Amino acid sequence: MDITLFDYELPPHYIAQEPSKERDESRLMILDRKTGNVEHKQFFQLIDYLNPGDLLVLNNSRVIPARLLGYKKDTGGKVEALLLNSPSEGHWQALLKPGRKISPYTEIIFSQELRAVVLQKDEEQGTFLLELKTEGNLLKILHKIGKTPTPPYIKKNLQNPSAYQTVYAEEDGSIAAPTAGIHFTRKLLNNIEKKGIEIIFLTLHIGRGTFELVRVNQVENHQMKEELYTISKENARAINKALLEKRRVVGVGTSVTRALESAFSEDKVMTGTSWTDLFIYPGYHFKIINTLITNFHLPRSTPLLLAAAFAGRDNLFKAYEEAIRENYRFYSFGDAMLIS
Repeated sequence: MDITLFDYELPPHYIAQEPSKERDESRLMILDRKTGNVEHKQFFQLIDYLNPGDLLVLNNSRVIPARLLGYKKDTGGKVEALLLNSPSEGHWQALLKPGRKISPYTEIIFSQELRAVVLQKDEEQGTFLLELKTEGNLLKILHKIGKTPTPPYIKKNLQNPSAYQTVYAEEDGSIAAPTAGIHFTRKLLNNIEKKGIEIIFLTLHIGRGTFELVRVNQVENHQMKEELYTISKENARAINKALLEKRRVVGVGTSVTRALESAFSEDKVMTGTSWTDLFIYPGYHFKIINTLITNFHLPRSTPLLLAAAFAGRDNLFKAYEEAIRENYRFYSFGDAMLIS
C-alpha cells in the first residue's frame, strides 16, 4: 500500500496553536463509518452519542517535562535533549541536538542536580543511550528544570503546561499527550458516568512510535517504535465482561486502541505491563473497540492510518475534506471526531 494514499493538503492556519478556552467546547465531528454521513457538534454533546452500558476507555498517562537544555562539559557547547524512554534503571534513550557532534563518553551538564554521560549512539535510529547521574529523585528534578515537549508544528510558547495534559493524567511517562482525551472535563466525565456509562483507564506512555511519520514508500514496511502499556487486572476484567456481554467499547484515542488491541490474546484482554510495536493500518481487523474518539491527524502519521483502518480510508478522507471546508482546527490542540 503506497504511503501517498495518506497525504492531504492542509493550509497552515488550520493547525491549532493553542487549546480551546473550555476543553469540551471544541468541535466534534460525528462520522458514521457504515454510511459515511457526517454531523457537526461540540464536544460536550458527546454524551448524546454514548449509551448506558457503554465502556469508555481512557489513557491516564501524563506528559513528563522531558525536554532538557544543557551543555557539554568539555567544550561548553549547547545541547538539547529529549528523553524518550528508560530501558533500565538510570539509563535513558534520548534524542540530542546537535547530535552529529556528540560522541560516546561525552558528558552533558543539565543542572547541579542532573548530568548525563553518553554511552552509545544508534546511527540507524538517530538516538543516544544516556546514563543519567542525579542528585535526588529524577522526576522531581525534571519538573524543576525540564520543559514540556510539544510538537514542532505548535509555534506558540505553552503558557500553561497543564493545558497539554488530560484532566485525568496520573502516570508519568509520555513525551506527547494522548490528545483525544484533552477535550474531556471532570464535569463531562461525571455526567457520562451518571448516564450509566462505565469509565476505566489504562496507561500507554506515548513515545516516538506514535508521533513519528511513516517515511517508507510502502506502508507495510514501516516499523513502529515500542511503547510501554499497562492494563490492570480490574480493568482487564471490565473489558472482557463488556466483550462477553456484547456491550460497546469506546476507545478514547489511538493510544488506547493500540494498547487494547495489543493486549488481546486467546479471545480476551490480558492484564499486565508490556511493550507494543503494533502498527495498525487499513486492512487491520479490530478485535476490541466498536467506537473511536480521535483528533484530526498529520498526513502520513500512524494515528491517521489507524483512524483510516477503523473508519475506512475513503470515509475518513471525505470527512477531512469537510472538516477543512468547515474550518475545523487540526492536530494536537485541534477538534475531535467520534467514529462509530
